[in-house]
Amino acid sequence: MLSKFKPTWMIPTIYQISPLKLNQMGIKAVFTDLDNTLIPWNNTYGTTQLKNWINALYKHGIQLVVISNNSHKRVSKAVQHFNIDYISRAYKPLPSGIIKALKKYNLDNKQVIMVGDQLLTDVVASNNAKVRSVLVKPVLPSDAWNTKLNRYIEKKIWTKLLKKYNNLTWQEDIDER
Repeated sequence: MLSKFKPTWMIPTIYQISPLKLNQMGIKAVFTDLDNTLIPWNNTYGTTQLKNWINALYKHGIQLVVISNNSHKRVSKAVQHFNIDYISRAYKPLPSGIIKALKKYNLDNKQVIMVGDQLLTDVVASNNAKVRSVLVKPVLPSDAWNTKLNRYIEKKIWTKLLKKYNNLTWQEDIDER
């Protein structure tokens, strides 16, 4: 049961995930959470760093797809500046949003990674869909009101994860796994 919460990789920010390395690993798409992963939860404008990373993904032939529990209206407004496709109302931790994206883009689970800032939603959904996951640190130290309970529960899970898995460490980039 605890293994459902274990991320494949832990990278401080989404920008540290190398598009070149993804390409070399055969990754065709990066699925990502929206709030506090790709952009701050309270701001729909991205940084120059984000725009550069998205452009680098596209140059390496890698698609970026937001998979969010937020409403269609919220997600479409947030991604309109970046020309990113998305799946809203993904119902993470259920795998349905990820599975929907896999089917929509005709991809198998070995061709994608899922990036997110929460164990309870993003990592569990990834593991349930049998997709490799990347846990990142939240863009902001604060969260929307509806995420605060998850963070409290995550602290308890982290204690158990760190006891069971002594190889859970933050890395600079992903590696072959």
